[in-house]
Amino acid sequence: MQNPLAYLSAQLDEFKLAGSYFRLRELESACEPVSRVDGKEVINLASNNYLGLANHPKLKEAALDAIRKYGAGSGAVRTITGTMDIHMKLERRIAAFKHTEACVVFQSGFTANAGTVSSILTPEDHIISDELNHASIIDGCRLSRAKIHVFRHRDVVHAAEVLEGLKNVPGHKLLITDGVFSMDGDIGPLDNLTALAEHYDAIMMVDDAHSSGVLGQHGRGTVDHFHLHGRVQIQVGTLSKAIGVLGGYVCGSKDLVEYLYHRARPFLFSTSHPPSVPAACLAAFEILDQEPERVQALWDNTSYYKGLLKQAGFDTGASETPITPIIAGESKLAHQFSSALFEEGLWATGIGFPTVPQGKARIRTIVTATHTREHLDKAVEILTRVAKRLGILAA
Repeated sequence: MQNPLAYLSAQLDEFKLAGSYFRLRELESACEPVSRVDGKEVINLASNNYLGLANHPKLKEAALDAIRKYGAGSGAVRTITGTMDIHMKLERRIAAFKHTEACVVFQSGFTANAGTVSSILTPEDHIISDELNHASIIDGCRLSRAKIHVFRHRDVVHAAEVLEGLKNVPGHKLLITDGVFSMDGDIGPLDNLTALAEHYDAIMMVDDAHSSGVLGQHGRGTVDHFHLHGRVQIQVGTLSKAIGVLGGYVCGSKDLVEYLYHRARPFLFSTSHPPSVPAACLAAFEILDQEPERVQALWDNTSYYKGLLKQAGFDTGASETPITPIIAGESKLAHQFSSALFEEGLWATGIGFPTVPQGKARIRTIVTATHTREHLDKAVEILTRVAKRLGILAA
């Protein structure tokens, strides 16, 4: 019998020819500024561990305590026997942190976005979405079967034109943006978009995956950064990046959260987090409250690192945050750049088409609060040396 999946092998061969093929690297240590990967010690500029909490002693101890008390797993989905008191405690803690009435935690940031958008809208409704919004938002939009209208990236005037055109059209309108865009590191114009949503009676939704723990007081996110509390109906965040653990969440009104309890398919059909996860997350939020200097250290390191890159002549695009792309051009070159950097002791991921546009392939680097100046000096020295060798920078 012929292999019915043979066409996948042919597709993989095409990836290799295009230079976009990759293999998974194995992390053999905790996710730290210097990590052991594939048997090699490397400076880690590839992770989303913004505040260095993934290996924090308080999070580890909280997780162990929860395992001793509750066991290793939760045993069921949230609507059967999988809602433990510690899950509810975390949701109340996040709601208080984000200054909202209520919160629901999902298994991941992806399911939080996709599950929310797909459950609150119908085919008669309309979504107005930034063209560079995250894949989880795009999938949620498609699953909702609502009519999708894409506006140019961060273009408030274009978004207004779309909303104006829908002014007398029946159906609910959802205006949605990332808070910080994951590939370019630029900040969504949430202040101006919120004003638009209010003017056109649209629902305002923001995905704060890369903003939570990064922007705003104590890392409260984009809504806090722009002083918009009470004006954004749906706030999505993640527990997998700055918080250092796993999961996503949706904050908003009590009615929104209760509706998601009833209709969000990822919530209804996925086993809840093991108790160690909410326990570690609770410890992380305690640290955010008690140690605001961590967020300041993140921004201090970001400013220092960007200054070094600018001095070296790198193109970092429109980045305004710790996500700092280094534009290389074509996908094949970006992946070559990433591989060469790793051999020299720097872990930084190559990203190409279709994740980013043709000709805009890049190395995506992320600084954390726990990198030292010595780490960053060494990283830029490696970046510069390898970039000159590959012709990305003039020799």
